Amino acid sequence: MRPVIVMTQTSEFKSEDACILHKPLIDVAPLYFDTQLLDVNYDWLIFSSKKAVEYFLPYLERTPVKQIAVIGKKTADYCMSKGIQVDFCPLDYSQEGFINDFQGKKNSKVLIPSSQAARPYLKNALEARLISVQKIDLYQPIPHTENINEVIKLLSNNEVDAMTFASSSAVKFFFEHVEKINFSHYFVIGNQTLETINSYGIQATKANIQTLDSLVNKILESWKDNAI
Repeated sequence: MRPVIVMTQTSEFKSEDACILHKPLIDVAPLYFDTQLLDVNYDWLIFSSKKAVEYFLPYLERTPVKQIAVIGKKTADYCMSKGIQVDFCPLDYSQEGFINDFQGKKNSKVLIPSSQAARPYLKNALEARLISVQKIDLYQPIPHTENINEVIKLLSNNEVDAMTFASSSAVKFFFEHVEKINFSHYFVIGNQTLETINSYGIQATKANIQTLDSLVNKILESWKDNAI
């Protein structure tokens, strides 16, 4: 038998070693922004997610930028699939890992188009280095209530062996909808997501690195060890 895993991120993931139920808990609503913010010569454009790339694509050609950086291999791969050259991607796929490796110069200009709910750490850390940062809120996350209700039903019927979260927003949307459920096999990507789920009094296991492959591998390890 293979473990049944509910994966809640927006991008699909496939595995021959597990039965994956793809149930994104987050939907998005586009936001309007002042397009005059694009009329600046930026030294760096930073994408922190595939969704940010997708929503910014219509504006990319009109935005003068020298180099493009991304956070995460999936984001880098998506950029390249769209013909976007990636000049920098940290080995640690987190905002903290990006800051540790990024060599942006003092007084350089950086543009960060992202979710309205994106963590402010990246912007604040860059500004602490005296880098000029312009953040644009491209979209806002909203709960995908249909999928949330379906997942609650699956968990209540004991049809799931593990459930994953790849963002704090997904955690918040789920646990703000569920009152009480007898389930404890949660797995997450990243320290921030782990801290968020812990804030609801829920324990979870964190993937070794911030990738979906690592997340599923962690679940499979637990499955083989009879921990789930």
